[in-house]
Amino acid sequence: KSFFGVWEGRIWFDNVHCTGKEKSLAQCSSNGIGVSDCKHTEDVGVVCSDKRIPGFKFINALTNNVESLNIQVEDVRIRAILASYRKRIPVTEGYVEVKDGGRWKQLCDEEWTHMNSRVICGMFGFPSERRYNARVYKMFARKRKHTYWGYSVNCTGNEAHLSSCRLGRNVRQTDNGTCVQGMPVVVSCVPGRAFAPTPMTGFRKAFRQEHPLVRLKGGAIIGEGRVEVLKNGEWGTICDDNWNLISATVVCRELGFGSAKEFLTGGRLGQGMGPVHMNEVECSGFEKSITECFFNKDSLGCSHEEDAGVRCNVPAMGFQERLRLSGGRNPFEGRVEVLAERNGSLVWGTVCSEGWGTMEAMVVCRQLGLGFANHAFQETWYWPGEVNADRVVMSGVRCSGTEMSLSHCLHHGEHLDCPKGGARFAAGVSCSETAPDLVLNPQIVEHTTYLEDRPMLMLQCAYEENCLATTASQVPADSYRRLLRFSSQIHNNGQSDFRPKASRETWVWHDCHRHYHSMEVFTNYDLLSLNGTKVAEGHKASFCLEDSEYVLLDDRLRYECANFGEQGITVGCWDTYRHDIDCQWVDITDVKPGDYIFQVVINPNYEVAESDYTNNVVKCRCRYDGHRIWMYSCHIGGAFSSETEDTFPGLLNNQVAHR
Repeated sequence: KSFFGVWEGRIWFDNVHCTGKEKSLAQCSSNGIGVSDCKHTEDVGVVCSDKRIPGFKFINALTNNVESLNIQVEDVRIRAILASYRKRIPVTEGYVEVKDGGRWKQLCDEEWTHMNSRVICGMFGFPSERRYNARVYKMFARKRKHTYWGYSVNCTGNEAHLSSCRLGRNVRQTDNGTCVQGMPVVVSCVPGRAFAPTPMTGFRKAFRQEHPLVRLKGGAIIGEGRVEVLKNGEWGTICDDNWNLISATVVCRELGFGSAKEFLTGGRLGQGMGPVHMNEVECSGFEKSITECFFNKDSLGCSHEEDAGVRCNVPAMGFQERLRLSGGRNPFEGRVEVLAERNGSLVWGTVCSEGWGTMEAMVVCRQLGLGFANHAFQETWYWPGEVNADRVVMSGVRCSGTEMSLSHCLHHGEHLDCPKGGARFAAGVSCSETAPDLVLNPQIVEHTTYLEDRPMLMLQCAYEENCLATTASQVPADSYRRLLRFSSQIHNNGQSDFRPKASRETWVWHDCHRHYHSMEVFTNYDLLSLNGTKVAEGHKASFCLEDSEYVLLDDRLRYECANFGEQGITVGCWDTYRHDIDCQWVDITDVKPGDYIFQVVINPNYEVAESDYTNNVVKCRCRYDGHRIWMYSCHIGGAFSSETEDTFPGLLNNQVAHR
């Protein structure tokens, strides 16, 4: 309840019942307008599907005095004509056709412009259009009879979809059905680098940002995310004031996608960190980069609750057709079954679950367009899949998490190796449209760091939990350990609560802390030399997860450790581990004076799925003179440009590719 936050003011509807055929919520039965006994903690919300209902109407006014006509087509496509393009994925060149009255029809090119081609390419996921060999198509057109659609279109180039273009005049056709002075419209689109086929390697297997100044973060699938721009070496967000589809399209095209199908406001794809670089952005739509657009440099006061995001049109790669979930209780879960070639034919089969984890599940959910991974399963006996698909056809799967398809992950070739076999031990997943995103506050780490010399007599619990250096077992009981202490404030900036993977009955009681720990490894604390070698390790075995700073919900804490309470971190809340808690340190007793790098990594084993793992690491420069310690330049991983990161040589980061 109140998933999207609580509101203020009146509650207009209560006990609403709809048949689904009403055109407005006001037409549904209810207690009556303003009649309610609800509280705002019961505010409801919706998440609408982005799957378009087949067909569309031309919504703009017409230019030829036939405004009263209701022009509607069922679909539009690019149909590859030349043999060299028919087997290519994605389809980048061919006839533009609309489906009208159940039949595919060509468009006449008499009044066709490159702006029209720009719109067509954009809606099919391509950033731009290019010239094509018109002579070849003219020769082909003479040999075929075509059925033409009865209208021309007139686009400005900024439209996100053909339906937003103005209709031109009726097309004049000859008696044999051809347009008088033209031929069928042909478009040739330029795919983004991630989708471009090449003779050597095919399209790139893992998506990489094409442009160093702009990136998308926090999105579930390729082509969506919170917009972040690089300014003065630091990544920051864009405020959603005046944010619109035209500005969003500039971002999408800049990153190698098509036009934007949706612009998002209000931090819908999670809140960013760092500065808000741009506000009140205004674009013409033809800029090469969002950084070229006008924005108000003097406008202040934007928070990350107003971070702008985009959802872009991406090319149809056909990945969804080679993977399915089977046996689940709903479309978002089930046993993973893949279409693989065996003995010259395509057959459905299972994936070996050995080594199957969150990263592999993330790729499956992305490939199917089902959002983020929720859980990865190594046993699926409770999900009876297709009996004829029990055989293992894929093993040794290892994903970095950025792949567009499971087949792009590392895996065994023809020689499979799966001792447990498939069937009940086949890999499975459950997916979710939202995910948490944990971020450690780097300023808190920097501002709370200090040294403490603590006697071994007071470290018995910490010793039992392996929170001290290994040399602590060889020293007398009256000796001291030098501890680098600091506080951790861990925010959940995502779209759903962070919940431990382990079930409640498996939580472990810790006598030192007097509560249950729900995650075996939640953070790693390390002190590294400048070349990346560990010189001291403060491994935090486990944590109890709770809302230290929280949103009141029905006058109670949602997550608290006391009394075997539920554990987790609520969206928008944070969990604070104070510097004076046992094990909230690194034992540096044996460390020599010098310059070091201090590193904290949250959720290091990817036990719980998050929308972004690259921001799970905090890095600091550190100077120790044998008596005092200075912590400075603390920042989140990925917060700065690669040039700035070069000042941290050899640093271990939390990039999923280094798994």
